[in-house]
Amino acid sequence: MLTFRFRLVPFIATLLLVALGCSLSYWQTQRAHQKEAIEAKLLARENTPAIPLPSSQDINQIEYTRVVLTGEFVKDWPVYLDNRPMNGMAGIVVMMPFKLQGQSSYVLIARGWLPRNSLDRAAIKKYQTPSGLIQIEGTLKANSGHVLQLGQSATLQPNALIQNLEVNAFIAASKLPTYPFIVEQTKGPEDGLLRDWPRASMGSERHRGYAFQWLALAGMALLFYLVTGLKRGK
Repeated sequence: MLTFRFRLVPFIATLLLVALGCSLSYWQTQRAHQKEAIEAKLLARENTPAIPLPSSQDINQIEYTRVVLTGEFVKDWPVYLDNRPMNGMAGIVVMMPFKLQGQSSYVLIARGWLPRNSLDRAAIKKYQTPSGLIQIEGTLKANSGHVLQLGQSATLQPNALIQNLEVNAFIAASKLPTYPFIVEQTKGPEDGLLRDWPRASMGSERHRGYAFQWLALAGMALLFYLVTGLKRGK
């Protein structure tokens, strides 16, 4: 006859594993829902005509809106975001403020991508910056994305090569009155930069896969506890 033997330590360990697996599965499911909500916004806004900057500055209402801007780049304040791969290649993203025509305000533009110099990581490949008044198109984003910070961040100044960039930090360093969001450029004069930006909604299927794996781990821990607790005899 099979009977179940209760053991406190294995029970507590199993309880912790089940709780961890379920909580991580729930978190990954929520991440998938967030990516799907972003995809819904993108589908609703990517086929609409580009418009001037909206009057609202609430990023939750205007993020992923396609905009058209007229003005000129501030050439003496480029910043480079490191560790930004594109299509499987290591590279950097060129960030530069853009002064709006007829205004004293600026918008921080993610202009495009450049491959890294494999021989000298500090060397920036040549690219062009249009002079004078131009028109560009792009997509409003809350930020430029974040990557793992490797070591001490460089001082935020013109031509700095850094891991991450917050708009508020850029405003404090540059003293330029800048809108609290960025624009990911999609169209403009030819300048040698690539703009094959990754889609913000990518990865929902991966998150659902992770959610299933964590839930399966919780189930396996519970099953292992039950099976190993069974014994024959009185």
